[in-house]
Amino acid sequence: MAISISEYLKTYSLDNNLELFPKSPGGSATEVDTITIDGQKVARYISEFWTSKQRQASSIQEVSYRACFKPQLPHFFIELLTKEDDVVYDPFSGRGTTVIEAGLMGRNVIANDINPLSQILTEPRFFVPDIADLKNRLRDLRTRKNAKADIDLSMFYHPETEAEIVSLKKYLQKRKDSGEEDALDKWIRMVATNRLTGHSKGFFSVYTLPPNQAVSQESQREINKKLKQKPDYRDTRKLILQKTKDLLRNLTEKQIGNLERIGRKAKFLSCDARKTKDIRAKSIHLTVTSPPFLDIVDYHQDNWLRCWFNSIDDQEVAKKITMSKTLEDWSAVMLDVFREFHRITKEGGWVAFEVGELRNGKIKLDENVVPLGVHAGFRCEGIVINSQQFTKTSNIWGIKNNQRGTNTNRIVLFNKG
Repeated sequence: MAISISEYLKTYSLDNNLELFPKSPGGSATEVDTITIDGQKVARYISEFWTSKQRQASSIQEVSYRACFKPQLPHFFIELLTKEDDVVYDPFSGRGTTVIEAGLMGRNVIANDINPLSQILTEPRFFVPDIADLKNRLRDLRTRKNAKADIDLSMFYHPETEAEIVSLKKYLQKRKDSGEEDALDKWIRMVATNRLTGHSKGFFSVYTLPPNQAVSQESQREINKKLKQKPDYRDTRKLILQKTKDLLRNLTEKQIGNLERIGRKAKFLSCDARKTKDIRAKSIHLTVTSPPFLDIVDYHQDNWLRCWFNSIDDQEVAKKITMSKTLEDWSAVMLDVFREFHRITKEGGWVAFEVGELRNGKIKLDENVVPLGVHAGFRCEGIVINSQQFTKTSNIWGIKNNQRGTNTNRIVLFNKG
């Protein structure tokens, strides 16, 4: 007999020797308490529900993006609350963690993000390339010698590397404009976008910040001066092939088949999460998402170089992204988002809304989110707190644990019914 979500979470906790997502609950008891929010008693379930050690995430997820959560988070809720061919949605899709995980698990997907970079980084990974075909396509790419960007990138790239990047950018744009762009071109675009800058020899650039954020030209000059470095030549074709092999290294045939099958039916939207007219009413089984957290992340500053490579107007994108400076403004936007969730969620469907502690723990967005979902018509099933040590991804934000960033995953779980 199926157990309720509350029964599951009360008993669900993992010993490191157990499978991460067993068919039935097991392990030691989860800590449970109750708080009162806006006059309503809300249960909180606190445990280490997932860690990087308990499940090896798929290598296809290894695409960097600022403020992204680990694949284990959506996997937990997809496994618990959906079955194969159900529809999983993420309205703030970012690098596509939720929908890629759902695709691997054989769920149908809808991804939305106001930033068009999201689709560029997500859609190609549903269609895994043949390595031989990729080698041939890369071999046939022509580099215009001495090609230079229309902006100064000399602080990031060796002149020969810059020529390869500019030539690739123009090739991809020409293919897209002519309608000839195919899945292989999109894959190359995705990988190249991910490899533009970074902190190892696996990237096109000289040493800089990790790949989920691009520093300004002036800041990179300062980095070069401090480290006494200058850009060396990087073989972009070789690095694209190398990253591709890394992305595919632990994919199974079943997962590859799932991704392609789901990808052919997937929807990729780029609109305001409050107005998703292309999503049918009562069609979503589960939403797993993490919205922009007030003004903690500057998506425009982080993505300016990726936008340049993909001929996207980063200033226009920045205007559309919700960067509320006050909790009141942020809550007003999210209330409208929840109203749209209620329209598109099927009866009995779920929303797992991940937020975190901000500004030295003074702002707990989960406690502010509960009334928003309830006001929109959902029932709050509780707050799931996955307590764990800070991860590399979190530290990349430049924020130390228990300071301005999140120190736990805090997921407010809603049900429509």
